[in-house]
Amino acid sequence: MAQNSILKITRKLVYAILGFSLIYGCASIGPGPQGGPKDKTPPKIVSMLPKNLTRNFKAKKIVIQFDEYFKLVDQYKQFSISPDIEVMPTLKIKDKSLEITFKDSLEKNTTYTLNFGKAVADVNEGNVLKNLSYVFSTGPSMDSLSISGNIKESLTGKPLIEGVAFLIPISRDSIFGKKKASIYSLTDSSGNYKINNLRADTYRVYGLKEANADKIYQQSSDEIGFVKDPIVLKKDTQNVNMQTFKEDATVFRVNDRKLNQDGSISLNFNQKLKKPDITILEPKDLDHKKMVKFNKAGDSVKIWLTDLSFDSTKVSITDGGKLLQTVNFNRGKKDTYKRTVVAADNIEANLINPNKPFTLTFGIPIQTIDPSKITLMEDSVVKTDFTVVKDSANFLSYHLMYPWKPNNIYEIKFGEGAFTAIFNTKNKEFLKKFQLAKKDDYGTLQVKIVVPETNKQYLLEVTNEAKTIVNTLVVSRDTTVKFANYRAGKYFIRIIYDTNKNGVWDTGNVKLGLQPETIYHEPKELSIRANWDRNETITLPKEKI
Repeated sequence: MAQNSILKITRKLVYAILGFSLIYGCASIGPGPQGGPKDKTPPKIVSMLPKNLTRNFKAKKIVIQFDEYFKLVDQYKQFSISPDIEVMPTLKIKDKSLEITFKDSLEKNTTYTLNFGKAVADVNEGNVLKNLSYVFSTGPSMDSLSISGNIKESLTGKPLIEGVAFLIPISRDSIFGKKKASIYSLTDSSGNYKINNLRADTYRVYGLKEANADKIYQQSSDEIGFVKDPIVLKKDTQNVNMQTFKEDATVFRVNDRKLNQDGSISLNFNQKLKKPDITILEPKDLDHKKMVKFNKAGDSVKIWLTDLSFDSTKVSITDGGKLLQTVNFNRGKKDTYKRTVVAADNIEANLINPNKPFTLTFGIPIQTIDPSKITLMEDSVVKTDFTVVKDSANFLSYHLMYPWKPNNIYEIKFGEGAFTAIFNTKNKEFLKKFQLAKKDDYGTLQVKIVVPETNKQYLLEVTNEAKTIVNTLVVSRDTTVKFANYRAGKYFIRIIYDTNKNGVWDTGNVKLGLQPETIYHEPKELSIRANWDRNETITLPKEKI
C-alpha cells in the first residue's frame, strides 16, 4: 500500500512538473502578436472633485481623475485661469489624477474658468484632450453667457483648425500682444469655436494662428484676426466670425542676414518691399559690379559680389528710393568659399511643356557658356542646331531653344565647363533626359467674371492644388478670360476686392482697426481635362461693408 501511494504521489508530481513545463514553455516562446490599431483616444475624465460648475466654491484643491496615465505638455503656455489671479495655482500629477492647488485667495462672488488648452495628453501616444476646462463660482450664481463663431484663413479661405479664439475685456485690452490670453477656446476641424461661462462685459474678440502656442500675439510669426468693434455681451452671441491674416510689420527690420559659403550675401526682411533696391556703400567700387536677385514677394534678396578681397562691406536697403537700413558684413582675410554650378530645370515627369521653352535655372550667376560642350541627342542622333538664350527677366535662367518634336526622346549632356560662373567656377558634367509633352495633354479654361460694381477693381488669381498662384489678372468690368494650355489638373480661382486699386492684396492692421481686403474664394473646383475646353461663369457677390 505504501509503495502504491508513493507511486501515485510520484506520478502526480511528474504530471505537475510536465504541465508546468508546458505552460512555461508556451509562455517563453516569445512575445505574443504585437501591433493592432493605434490608440487615438485621449484621456477621459472619470471624476472631478469638487464637481465642475460648483457654486459657493470654498475648496483649496481640485482633483480631476482620468481613466489612464497622462502627462502635462507645455502647461505654462497652455494653462490659464480667468479672471487672472496674482499667484497661479500649481498643477501636480498623482497617479491618474491631476491636482490643482490654489495658493492665492479668490475673489468673492466670482466665476472662475480654468482652461487647460492642449496641456493634457496620454503618456504613450500623446493624444491630446483638447479644450478641457473647469468652471466654478465662489458665490451663489454662475456666469453663463457665451460667444461663438467661426475663424478662417484669409488667403486660403480654409477653416482655421486648432486656432485660438480669445477675448480680452476692453478694460484690459492693453495686455494684447504682451500677456497670455486667459479667456480662450481652440477651434475645431471646421474652424468653429465657443467660449462659455462669460460674465456680462464689453470684450474685444480676436482669432490667432500662432507659431509657438503661447497664446500671445507675435506679429513676426503669427496670423491674427479680429472683430472691429467691441462686443457688449448681454446675452449669448453667435456668428462672431473672423479671418486671420499676416500683418505687415510697421517698422522695417532685417530678420536674417548672412555671408554664405559661396561668398554671396543673403538678406531676409520682415516686410514685402514694392520697389526694393540694394547699394554697396563700402567699398564703393563694388557697387557697379554687383548682381542682385530679389524674390517675387520682395521680402528677401541675394547679392553676388565679384571681388571678395574686402575686410568689411556696407550694404544699404531702399524701397522706392527711401533708405530703410544699412547692414555691415565682415570677412576674414583667410576665409575660403566653396562654389558649385548646379542647375534646376522645368522637366515634369520626364516631360517638358510644349508651350514653354526648356529652361535651366542656376544658383549662381553664369558669365560664359561654351555650346561646344553641350551635346543634344534626338532619338540617339546628335543635333547641333540649338541655341542657349538668357532669360530676359531672370539672369539666373537660360533657355535651350530647339524645335522639339512629339514622341522623340531627347538627351542633353552638359559637359564639364559648359557653364562658367563668377570666380571662374565651372559645372561638372550633368545629363537631362525628357520628351515633349503632347498638346493634347493640356486644356483650356474660359471663365466669365460678372462683377457687382463697375467702378471697383478686382484681382483674379488662378491657383493649383498646392495653392501656388499660376496666373493673375486685373478685372474692372464683366469680362470673359481664357486660360489656355494648362496642364490637366485641379485649379481654383480666388478674387481680391482691390479697394485701393494698387494691384496687390493689402493685409490688415490691428492697431489701426483695418481689416484685410476681402477675398472671394470660388467654391467650385475648376478641373481642367486634357484636350478639353471648359467654360464657367463666376458671379461675384457685392462686398459686405
